[in-house]
Amino acid sequence: MSRITFKAITTLAACVLPLSALMAQNEADFMRSMGKMYVVLAVIAAIFIGIVFFLIHLDRKLTKLENQIHSHD
Repeated sequence: MSRITFKAITTLAACVLPLSALMAQNEADFMRSMGKMYVVLAVIAAIFIGIVFFLIHLDRKLTKLENQIHSHD
């Protein structure tokens, strides 16, 4: 039973993945032609930069707390 399921999943993946790649390319071309691709890239970049700044801020706060803990010991 599991062998049949594995074959079915493998066959389905082999059929769907090339189609999804083709659809993604067409969607990317459509978004690029409409000028939306750059908006998407800007939003992704802004989110990434925000996460990086948040992690740096969090690291500084944790370092400060660790130093306070070590100084009290």
